[in-house]
Amino acid sequence: MMGSCRLIGVALLLCTWTVAKQSQEGTGSAQKDDNYTATNDNSAPLTLTVLKEGGNQSSPLLYGIMFEEMDHSGDGGIHGQLLQNNGFQGTTLGLTGYKAIGDVDILEDTAYPVSDAIASSLAVQVPIAVQSYVGFANTGYKGVPVINATYQSEFWMLGDYQGTVTLQLVGSASGITYASHNLTVDSNLSHFTRYNTSFNSTAAPDGNNEWRLLFDGAKVAGSELNFALVQLFAPTYHSRTNGLRGDIAGVVEELHPTFLRFPGGNNIEGLQIESRWTWNETIGPLINRPGRDSDWWYPNTDALGLDEYLWWCEDMDMVPVLAVWDGKSYGEIVSGPELQPYLEDISNELEYLLGPANSTYGKLRAQNGREDPWRIDYIEIGNEDDYTGGCETYPDRFMQIYNTIHSQYPSITIIASTIDELCLPVSPPSGILYDYHYYRSPDDLVAMFDLWDNQPRSQPVIVGEYGCRNTSEEEGVFWSFVQASCSEAVHMIGLERNSDIVKMAAYAPLLQHFGYTQWSVGTFIVAPCGDRIVG
Repeated sequence: MMGSCRLIGVALLLCTWTVAKQSQEGTGSAQKDDNYTATNDNSAPLTLTVLKEGGNQSSPLLYGIMFEEMDHSGDGGIHGQLLQNNGFQGTTLGLTGYKAIGDVDILEDTAYPVSDAIASSLAVQVPIAVQSYVGFANTGYKGVPVINATYQSEFWMLGDYQGTVTLQLVGSASGITYASHNLTVDSNLSHFTRYNTSFNSTAAPDGNNEWRLLFDGAKVAGSELNFALVQLFAPTYHSRTNGLRGDIAGVVEELHPTFLRFPGGNNIEGLQIESRWTWNETIGPLINRPGRDSDWWYPNTDALGLDEYLWWCEDMDMVPVLAVWDGKSYGEIVSGPELQPYLEDISNELEYLLGPANSTYGKLRAQNGREDPWRIDYIEIGNEDDYTGGCETYPDRFMQIYNTIHSQYPSITIIASTIDELCLPVSPPSGILYDYHYYRSPDDLVAMFDLWDNQPRSQPVIVGEYGCRNTSEEEGVFWSFVQASCSEAVHMIGLERNSDIVKMAAYAPLLQHFGYTQWSVGTFIVAPCGDRIVG
């Protein structure tokens, strides 16, 4: 069981909640003594007794985290790459994040893609009379955090230019230069050339900063240069290449989460089938990752991909809970024989994750930097199939995918994306878990305190997403308040005392960028300019 001190503290929150509600309703004042007894003029005393022994067997995985790309929680959030729209992925961004420096014109150029996956580059057109250093800036996700650290930066370049390129970190409003670094390049017109470098920076007072790339305009006057897949990283968590932001990941680590459920969530499903989260488009070199238009109405770079999620799990000692696409998108559902190609795709993904390094997909994993198989103990089939039209066909889709996985990897525990019996097979396989998601108002969440008391002990569940929300607010956006936190604490007592069957639970969402809020409130918030984390 959880520590007795923590349980007492949460129990006191329950008393506080009861007193606050009674006070709001005009039922009189409350008294509390050292025996944790609360009373008022119109009710009998309430005495809480806390035992140090007995109770249900607790799950060692009870409190973990759920992550999906939303609210710029990945791109612009926990993923370490700080420049926005760096690969022009998706269909909606245009020149978002970029601005010209000096007398030049910039445009998104589809005539010169850096790869088949990254189908655009940034053209910098230099007028014939230019004699100074010119270039472009990227303003990041409403600002670039600038700290006292060593930064890694990379870009691809096309065009006839031999000489110096200067990379800078500059205050967007102040014009103060915090870092300036020169490197010599030898670029040509025949192909893109990759350049990477590192440089030191002093700290800026806030996050209102930008990354700049400058070159000698006199050498290019009357012509243009193209740049692609620009990148900037501060020190990453565990010093991983293409890793997580060290400051944000460090705060998440302090939660000591036991599992990570990924990559969604709604964002695995796709607004259409072709825009679903596709595992093999999120692996390997970033230049080969096309990104996608996500379910949350902004493009995903997929730089935080399948392997990066699993490195995250390994570095924080979390158990991976991997979701696989199950045939349901928001625009279309495939089932029956039409699901067969996607069953093969799941088999390929699992061979990539679990196969030996000499297998077809295991070899690809090794080429991408991971010789040994990953650890996969839990797989969830789909996401919320009871909410978005998937209920009727889910029994068929679930059993097809279950049989595909279980026949090859019988030790993996399978999770259904719903607990609704109407959406499940008539006779579900033994040994599976059931996922239940709920977001409620404070009163409703407290009323669900005993939700799991009568759950059949033979039917274990995970609460893959839960949280308190003011559901009366338009657009689902609101800010945290004490009553919500108290209601969540009360409900968590119910989870803890039933953790013999509630095997995992995750507050959601984990992270939101304050400047791009779509769904709130998250466990942690990245400040508008990306330079602070608030819990």
